[in-house]
Amino acid sequence: MSGFNGLNMSLGNLSRLSNARTRSISAENFTGEKGKGGMAVSGTGSGPARELGQGWKVSPSIHLAPHQIVTLADIEGPGAVQHIWLTVAPQRWRSLIIRFYWDNEPMPSIEVPLGDFFCNGWGMRCNVSSLAVAVNPAGGFNCYWEMPFRKRARITLENLAPEEVMGFFYQITYTLTDVPDDVAYLHAQWRRSNPVPYMDVHILVDGIQGHGHYVGTYIAWGVNNNGWWGEGEIKFYMDGDDEFPTICGTGTEDYFGGAWNFEHPQGEYGMFSAPFSGLPQVIRPDGLYRSQQRFGMYRWHIMDPIRFQEGLRVTIQALGWRSEGRFLPLQDDIASTVFWYQAEPHAAFPALPDRNALEVI
Repeated sequence: MSGFNGLNMSLGNLSRLSNARTRSISAENFTGEKGKGGMAVSGTGSGPARELGQGWKVSPSIHLAPHQIVTLADIEGPGAVQHIWLTVAPQRWRSLIIRFYWDNEPMPSIEVPLGDFFCNGWGMRCNVSSLAVAVNPAGGFNCYWEMPFRKRARITLENLAPEEVMGFFYQITYTLTDVPDDVAYLHAQWRRSNPVPYMDVHILVDGIQGHGHYVGTYIAWGVNNNGWWGEGEIKFYMDGDDEFPTICGTGTEDYFGGAWNFEHPQGEYGMFSAPFSGLPQVIRPDGLYRSQQRFGMYRWHIMDPIRFQEGLRVTIQALGWRSEGRFLPLQDDIASTVFWYQAEPHAAFPALPDRNALEVI
């Protein structure tokens, strides 16, 4: 039986044996080596464990110095990352950048602010119940995207802030197993338009080159006008499309699996979190200092991946209503994270904005 059966398990084949080997990296076992967990004699838990000693939660987390980049995982393949759990204070979610490098590549295939990678782009805790991402009380981030690699997987975390980050807890579980030739690598990219230029669109991703399939969208959407904001169409330009796309949606809430302004009951936003789509976060104006409505929503193309052979560009309109039943191009704050699989090499990403441009304001 192929070791690949230890990579893409499901309930349908969960009982089948495999030659794959499971390993896990955390602050209690930085390398994931077999039989090397819980051996720390110093760490962030040294104080509480001082009477118990080795083996008693001596190193459950790490601290990050100002502007420090730490390596969370460095794994020799072949294999696949199967689950990531982590937690850290919400005010750090936009100033911590997570990056994934596959097979000794110099450029990351994934480069996203930490909170946005886990569908929490506003720095306020929001529970999510989906197949790819689960966020559980209180701020427990879980990622289930399958991340195969053939030679090496390296995961880093950068602290952009000028102060120390205290108490970053994490666990990265992976399998060492064969990876077939037709298995692609996960990629993710973050972009922000703040605001979207008038009569322009927000670009979710552009310049993807190669063979692959698009699998997911998360958007943190801040609304700067009164009224409904989600008439805009999402468009997928693939394999040489020029002025017009191959796929054109019918509206923002439609793409994210809702309808009629997400209203339920009438006049209230119907928040939901389902396996493939959700609007799990609605932040309303409150008091003197919270001025805009803000939304968090995701759409996973797990059952309907959007497949391309040569390249892909994805855009979305910010569109509302003005007087006399006319559409109004909006100038909203849109921050998007998109996920796709493709064969390497991948095209270079745009430079990630600085901390000020990332900040939730």
